[in-house]
Amino acid sequence: MSFSILYNNIQIATMTSDKPYGLIENGAVVISAGLIQWVGPEKELPVEFNGLPEKNLDGRLLTPALIDCHTHLIYGGSRATEFELRLKGASYEEISRSGGGILSTVTATRTATEEELFSQSLPRFDALLAEGVRTVEIKSGYGLDLETEIKMLRVARKLGQERNVRVKTTFLGVHAIPPEFTSYADAYIDYVCKEVLPAVHADNLADAVDGFCENIAFSTKQISRVFDKARDLGLPLKLHAEQLSNLGGAALAANYGALSADHLEYLDEAGVQAMAKSGTVAVLLPGAFYTLRETQLPPLKALRQAGVPIAIATDCNPGSSPLTSILLCINMACTLFRMTPEEALSGVTRIAAQALGIGGEVGTIEVGKKAELALWNVDQPAELAYRIGYNPLEEMLVNSNS
Repeated sequence: MSFSILYNNIQIATMTSDKPYGLIENGAVVISAGLIQWVGPEKELPVEFNGLPEKNLDGRLLTPALIDCHTHLIYGGSRATEFELRLKGASYEEISRSGGGILSTVTATRTATEEELFSQSLPRFDALLAEGVRTVEIKSGYGLDLETEIKMLRVARKLGQERNVRVKTTFLGVHAIPPEFTSYADAYIDYVCKEVLPAVHADNLADAVDGFCENIAFSTKQISRVFDKARDLGLPLKLHAEQLSNLGGAALAANYGALSADHLEYLDEAGVQAMAKSGTVAVLLPGAFYTLRETQLPPLKALRQAGVPIAIATDCNPGSSPLTSILLCINMACTLFRMTPEEALSGVTRIAAQALGIGGEVGTIEVGKKAELALWNVDQPAELAYRIGYNPLEEMLVNSNS
């Protein structure tokens, strides 16, 4: 027999309609067997649900559980020294080219055991969950060899199992050129396509494949080779694109039907139009923009006008975005990128789900979706974007009983 419950006396930000936030005042929601069975104004509750166990939520705000759709939260070591160097004038590219940046994290991650990576990553993971996150995307990419890439992805799976939350894993083997392949980038692409990616896929460790298309990383031609292999294996695609320059990565991703293209500060009109045509989600990452003190804003107006769906994410990583607060990310999206509070909340719910290919399961509050909901002690949805350094999460409402 399935367990059912009626939650009432709530404001519900369904994130489903043209009405701001899809907001239902004085609402109610019925949950049964882990799914939303009914949602709407309490006065319209069907008689068939009379007599269910009830819980009065005292007028608080209910939203879909939040989604962080772009993180690199599994890594060894720290890059606090590089933070100091940037404050003294060094650029991200200069640090990377001198052996720092991603490669310094690669060294620390290769050295760490699987148990050490898990114990170091769990507090970062828990920090996200404490702010209403129920789905986290986690990338590899700090191994750049078969053994460590697999180790990272295993830790990602283990984090989800340990906390009983959804983790979507992404293989990011083409994140940087490893030291043993310096000056041999094409040979490294061969290695990834022939050995690493097939082994990761055989172990069912990756839900998608990503790459870093940039002057300090890989060209569109090299990324295309990885994308071709991923497509042969039936894996969805994502891409770091146009963060530091415009190589046409977003258009490439769109042409491959990628789920998302991420960063996008240097995205041009051709890339915008390609993404609009393909439905590829733009994932904006204000934490990296803030940490690197960038001045080139992503083209928000052009993305809006073209109808490109826009998500936001923490980009939690040791170098360019050591951010483990999804609520601060929402605030940053508004203050730095001039997104509206509604756009930002949509960017960590409905659109974030779309960026991970799980929009049919979560991201909105509607009949048939999974019962993964966050209850907030606030008076209006905009408060989730307005406050800085404050967590108003009351509780998570998650029904998985059957």
